[in-house]
Amino acid sequence: MKNIITKLGILSTIIIILSTSACKKLLYEEPKDAPYEQTFWKNSKDARSAMAGNYALLRNAITNKNNRYYMYGDAIAKNYFTIQYNGDGLEGIQNGDFTFQYNLNTLANYTLYYKSIAMSNLILQKAAGMTDAQLSEEDDATEFRNNILGQAYFLRALSYFMMVRVWGDVPIVTEAYEDPLNAPQLPRKPRAEVMKLIEDDCHKAINLLGWTYASSGDAKVTANKGSAYALLAHLYLWRATMADVTTDAPNLVDVNSADTTINTLISRGGYTLTDTANYKNTFIGRSSEGIFEINISENTLEGSASSIGAQFLNGSYINGNGNNPRLYVVPRYINDHFYTDTDIRYKKGFDFTLPEKPMCIKYSNVTYRNPGQKLNPYLSNNIIIFRLADMVLLKAEIALYKGDAATATTIINAFRRRNDPDPVLVDNGLSVDEVMDEYIIERGREMFLEGHLFYDLLRTRRYGFIVDWLPEARFRKEGFYWPLDPALFRNNPYLKQTTYWLGKV
Repeated sequence: MKNIITKLGILSTIIIILSTSACKKLLYEEPKDAPYEQTFWKNSKDARSAMAGNYALLRNAITNKNNRYYMYGDAIAKNYFTIQYNGDGLEGIQNGDFTFQYNLNTLANYTLYYKSIAMSNLILQKAAGMTDAQLSEEDDATEFRNNILGQAYFLRALSYFMMVRVWGDVPIVTEAYEDPLNAPQLPRKPRAEVMKLIEDDCHKAINLLGWTYASSGDAKVTANKGSAYALLAHLYLWRATMADVTTDAPNLVDVNSADTTINTLISRGGYTLTDTANYKNTFIGRSSEGIFEINISENTLEGSASSIGAQFLNGSYINGNGNNPRLYVVPRYINDHFYTDTDIRYKKGFDFTLPEKPMCIKYSNVTYRNPGQKLNPYLSNNIIIFRLADMVLLKAEIALYKGDAATATTIINAFRRRNDPDPVLVDNGLSVDEVMDEYIIERGREMFLEGHLFYDLLRTRRYGFIVDWLPEARFRKEGFYWPLDPALFRNNPYLKQTTYWLGKV
């Protein structure tokens, strides 16, 4: 398969599907016009273009609104990095107040995710009906069709997974409506149903996708079997501890399922950890440990002028950025997570030119489109959704849920030895709780600014260490979920506000 990320058909697909109506329904899907039906879904090129549109829509959903993927997954944890005031009230989320008008109208609105889901649903309907004759340009029509369908199932599952962690209960849409103007408005479904859909979609994707890619251009930035296994593992661990927050006891059925899933991924995926000598290459993208990434590469002119990474960098990294970036690392994070200054993640991940406002330089692969004058800077760092180090560390979490502190200690210490020539190791013989504390520190080192840390704290019940706005009482009331943007209620009488935020929004 040619690199679907760069297919020009993406533009026509998105424009036709998303901009032909003034529809203002819940999901903001758009009816297709007559010429679209007559001219599209005729050959494999059409299917590739639609899939390119699907990836583009998901990319927009997670990068739009101040890089919402990182706002939800890292920023609201507060004591990892600070958002400085810039007039929009975004910094309010770091105090646990999600009701600032700007945040309600942007981060509390899930519409962009449903546009990606609508595209997945459309592909699942249309591609399944394409005949072998229509796909005759492909060497194997069945394999091509299965690959397209598998990717659509994966992207739908990933969109729902991102939403279920942010809002809990969300509407479930699995049909491709020919005319969304007449589509039903839908209520929020219990998160248990949403997570079951994610699980089922992952299994369908696994059965349809292969481990390898037809083209090197598709590697890492399109879904394969490994991508679906990684998502499924995260889903099982989230469900194991977050399906019922009135208890801290993990559901061991889900824990064991996560264990089996990760074991299969590691044994069959062919992934290897990036050599620490090439540490920063992991975050440029397409490294040996990358499992699934969102393409943000200047190699295909898809770099980002508004990347989360760029908001940490001063003028010494990006011409014109000045000396006071909007985001900076909290010194407490550095002090709490790095016991030595020899750890490669410390040396290569941060700049301490301003000691009170350290910069994260994990994402600092800057390319100028006008290199002669150093103008038009773009960061060329893929968004790393899943990678091997993440999966290996999750094995330690699984061991701790099973009461096996020794195995978890071995995994954590392996990371410390790998990244630090003079490591401070976890002592043998510590209790499960003590090793869990060390585990969450190691996750904080390894996964900083990768969209995982807040969710890690919730799963492991270590939020009290970092998130000072989230006392246990608020956690038990599910006060970590986001409210819904009031605009979503205007045309949908079936929606209900997130329970914790009733009367507050």
